[in-house]
Amino acid sequence: MRYGVVIDSRKCIGCHSCTVACKTENRVPLGVNRTWVKYVEKGKFPHARRIFQVTRCNHCEKPPCVEICPVSAMYQRKDGIVDFNSARCIGCKACMQACPYDAIYVDPYRNTAAKCHFCAHRVEVGLEPACAAVCPEHALVAGDLDDPESEVAQLLARETVRVRKPEQGTRPKVFYIDGDESTMAPTAARHESFYMWAERNQQVHGGGAAYLLTSPFLQKNTLAAYDVAHDRPWGWQVPVYFWMKSIGSGLLAVPAIGMALGLLSADRLRDTVLATLALVFIALTVAMLVSDLSRKQRFLSVLLSPQRKSWLTKGAYLLVLYSGLCAAFWLSEVIGISQISHILLWPTVLAGFLAAGYTAFLFGQCEGRDLWQTPLLPLHLIVQALLASAAVMLLLPAASANSPHTHALAIGALAICIILHLLMVLGEIAVPHTTENAGYGVWLITHGPYRMPFWVGAVAFGGIFPLLLLLAGAANAAAAGLSGLLALGGLLAFEWCFVMAGQRVPNS
Repeated sequence: MRYGVVIDSRKCIGCHSCTVACKTENRVPLGVNRTWVKYVEKGKFPHARRIFQVTRCNHCEKPPCVEICPVSAMYQRKDGIVDFNSARCIGCKACMQACPYDAIYVDPYRNTAAKCHFCAHRVEVGLEPACAAVCPEHALVAGDLDDPESEVAQLLARETVRVRKPEQGTRPKVFYIDGDESTMAPTAARHESFYMWAERNQQVHGGGAAYLLTSPFLQKNTLAAYDVAHDRPWGWQVPVYFWMKSIGSGLLAVPAIGMALGLLSADRLRDTVLATLALVFIALTVAMLVSDLSRKQRFLSVLLSPQRKSWLTKGAYLLVLYSGLCAAFWLSEVIGISQISHILLWPTVLAGFLAAGYTAFLFGQCEGRDLWQTPLLPLHLIVQALLASAAVMLLLPAASANSPHTHALAIGALAICIILHLLMVLGEIAVPHTTENAGYGVWLITHGPYRMPFWVGAVAFGGIFPLLLLLAGAANAAAAGLSGLLALGGLLAFEWCFVMAGQRVPNS
C-alpha cells in the first residue's frame, strides 16, 4: 500500500477549496499552509493564459525530512504517508531545509514543525483527504498507488505525468497531469511586489525567498499572479554557529601539526590558553545551536532519544566527544601531567576536525538547498578551522607564548589557509552547477543581495588584503594581528553569505 495523489492541472480552476478544506479539517493557523494554489500568468495579450498549480507535501518514497530529523518527529508510515509527531519535535527546522518543496512550516502556536499528513485520520476510516473530497472539478485524486483498480493508479497508467524536482531523487508521490514548467520551476515566474488580491509578504522570517527581477532564470512573459510566502528557517545564529565552531574545533590543530613536523615543541602556557579558548567557543557554539531551537526545553532529546541517521544527531555526539577530549587535555595541562596531554593531543585534534567537518554532511541532507550540496565542503570546513586557529594565535600573544617559531608558523599557516580558502570559495562558485537551484544561489551571492558582503567582506578584506598584509609585514606583530582579525571577519562574512543565500532560493 502506497498512498499518493494525481493532480489534473487541466481541470483545476484555482478556487482554493482544497486550501480552505485543509485549513478547516486540520486547524491550520493563519499565515501558514499545508496546501495552497499558485497562479501563474503566461504569454502576451491576446495569447495569454492563467495556469494553476496545487502545491503541497509530496509524501516522497525517500523523504529527506525523515532522514534529517534528529528525534524521529518526522516519520514514514507503512502506507507511505509521511507524518509528524509534534510532541517529539525540538524545532530545529532541519526538516524545512531538507524539503525541496516548501511543504513544512513551523506552527506558530505549538512552535513545532507541521505539514500535510494526507489526512491520515480520514484515510484510516476509508475517507478521502479533505482536499480531494471537496474539489469541485475532481482535479485531486488520492488513493493507493499499488492498487491497480484504484482511480489514482489508472490515471497514472494512461496519462503522461510529471513530478516536481525529480532531480532531487526523493521520488515524490504527487503527480501532475499537464504540469507547466512556469509553475513547476520555482524560479521561472516573475514576482512583483503585489499579487492579484494581496501584496507579497516580504516580512516573513529571513526575508523569504528572493525573487529578483534581474534573475537570469526568469522565463519571458511569465508572471506569478498569486502565491504564498515561506519563512527562511535558519537565522543569524547558524552562520555565527559555523564561525564559532571553526574557531573552537581547530585551535589546537596548528600547534599539533607544528610539533609533528618538528617545527615546535610542547608549551604548557600556549596549549592551556588554546584549549581554554576551544572549550569556550565550543560552549558558545552549543549555546547558539540551542538558541535557534523553537522548543529549547527539548534539546537533550537529541542525545537521549536520537534518530541515528540524522547528521544533527551525529554532530551532537561529535561535539560531545571533542568537548570531552579537549576538557581532558586542558585538565592534564593545568595540573602538569605532560604524558597524558601528549597522548591526548592528536585524538583531540582529530575529533576537532570531525566536529568541524560534520556540518558538511548535515548540509548534504538539506536536499532543499542545492547550493550547500558541494563535495568541497567537508575539506573546506577543516581548512576554515585551521585558518581560525592560525588567526587566533596571531591575535593572542599568550597563544604563541611570545615564541618567534610559533609566530612564524602561525603566519605561514594563515597565509596557506587563506589561499586554500579562497581557492575553495572560487571552486564552489565557479564550477558548473547541475541544478537551477544551486545556480541561483551562486548568483545571489555574486550578483544579488549578498554581493557586497561577499566580494568586499569575504574576498577583499577577509582574504586578499590580509594575505597581502602578511606578505608585506610578516615580522610586524601588529600587522600579523590585523591580518588574523581580518581573516576571521572575512570568514564570518563568507559563512553569512553561504548560509543565507542558500535559503533565499525559492523552492515552490
